Amino acid sequence: MKIVGVAACTVGIAHTYIAQEKMENAGKKAGHEIAIETQGTIGTENELSSQQIQEADIVIMAADVKIAGRERFEGKRIIQVPTEVAVKSPNKLIKKAEEVLKQKQAQ
Repeated sequence: MKIVGVAACTVGIAHTYIAQEKMENAGKKAGHEIAIETQGTIGTENELSSQQIQEADIVIMAADVKIAGRERFEGKRIIQVPTEVAVKSPNKLIKKAEEVLKQKQAQ
């Protein structure tokens, strides 16, 4: 499964980067290809390419604020959670993404 996402917290410092790291580690551990863009106080880092977004099976938005460029993900299956969920339960979050995709494929 290919996962892309965005992490952005209200302050744009700690939780943004912790959420990114935890989601990427959990995704890789589960055997998925994952790339997480961060939108913090110093701007956008690890910006997702249009190809990465196009090829993604699912998008995870771990955000407490409005995401810049959200329209890039139009038409994609999106899971929206607070950054706290990505920080505290990254493995459960990846499992949820897997379940959402299974449900989509079953339809």
